[in-house]
Amino acid sequence: MGIREWWAQRAGKPGVTVVPPATAQIPGSEPRPTSELGARANPDQQVSRIYQQMSVDFDLRATILQIRDMDKRDGRVKRIHARVARDIVRGGLVLQQAVENETIRQEWGRFAKRCQLNRPEKLKSDARGFLMEGNLPLQVVLDADRNVVDLVRMPAETIRPNVGPSGRFDDPAQAYTQFDLQTGSELATFALWQLHLVRLDPDNFDDYGALGRPFLDASREVWKKLRLTDENLVIRRQMRAPLRMAHVLEGAGEEDVTKYRNQVEADQAHGTVTDYYLNRKGSVTPMQGDANLDHIADVVYLLDSFFAGTPLPKGMMGYTDGMARDILEDLKRDYYDEVDLMQDTIGFAYAQAFRIQLLMKGLNPDESEYTLTFAELRTETKTQTTDRALKLKAAGLPASMVFEEMGYDPITVERRQQADGARFDPYPEPVPAAAPTVKVTPGNGRKGDSSTSISS
Repeated sequence: MGIREWWAQRAGKPGVTVVPPATAQIPGSEPRPTSELGARANPDQQVSRIYQQMSVDFDLRATILQIRDMDKRDGRVKRIHARVARDIVRGGLVLQQAVENETIRQEWGRFAKRCQLNRPEKLKSDARGFLMEGNLPLQVVLDADRNVVDLVRMPAETIRPNVGPSGRFDDPAQAYTQFDLQTGSELATFALWQLHLVRLDPDNFDDYGALGRPFLDASREVWKKLRLTDENLVIRRQMRAPLRMAHVLEGAGEEDVTKYRNQVEADQAHGTVTDYYLNRKGSVTPMQGDANLDHIADVVYLLDSFFAGTPLPKGMMGYTDGMARDILEDLKRDYYDEVDLMQDTIGFAYAQAFRIQLLMKGLNPDESEYTLTFAELRTETKTQTTDRALKLKAAGLPASMVFEEMGYDPITVERRQQADGARFDPYPEPVPAAAPTVKVTPGNGRKGDSSTSISS
């Protein structure tokens, strides 16, 4: 049976839907035709998809196991995962509302405590697993009162999406299956609402069967060569670096040479530093060890190639030789953009779980305008952040948007201002005050940036 015949036979099985359901019809009108969904897998993936229907993606599993081994054996890989995960979750999750909704805020507070989303170690563990596995499957756990009490990160290499040729789930009630890789049996089946899976750089986003790739997937081969070169460099230093002596005894017989050698080696074995005395014409010439051990251009090349496969600049990991400050600044901005994208990706998984919590409580999450995301990565100094906020204020942006740009919740800021004003205001009587004047001078700051001045 060919590939096309297999897909056609599978599409004709009961319970497998290739075309989406028809949209709502007006009573008495003719049914509207539905558009057909084609196969999402490319020709190179179709063969592997056949085997994935019986078990998990073993190519992805082998990659994840190798990445975990790299993380255990190499401090550089461990540092990369830890550094990126820390930058992703720095500041924690923030609930921002365009219009204050106290019910949403209270539900979020209880939801975050039950699921431990207010603990940095939980967020870092999820982010680190997302980087090492390329996927973040979060299982939603409910209690008897229909409260989401936990978000459990499942091992991605044991999860199989149950999708058809169109790249859509065959049955939303059985969207994912977890396998026991030791016995090959199915452990559990999860509905689409019960397991939220976000992916890092999948081959096709519209194909739900295309899982993500680990953060250092493309750097695995270079890492092997780098480790091998490091080990060979140490062996070469051990074998060729020590200082050696050339003893030349002119006209000596074999017995004389053996006696002389045994005496010299005996002195060296006992750590004796001695001179050499010869009763015939000869010489003792020192032979310098390998003088080219500092010529490690091949190691530097492999190190550059390894970090070129990650958005993390080599200079941020301590390798700053020969790197200009301006180049490092450009690489850091590119790295921060990558972190922002991963923050949005992981934040979407938590937002979907919180959406389930609201639906379980009978609340419509679409009626309230809120955003659940990670706090903005603090890549600026406090002075730069304040300067940027003043410029946005001078441009006429609302105060709520200015606080959001600074990484604060506007509603929380407003409440704290009102509370502090009632408790700490030394002048309870209202005193009219003139609004401060903010002036921005282009080209008058550091590196040609604008300068900000405030006057009351």
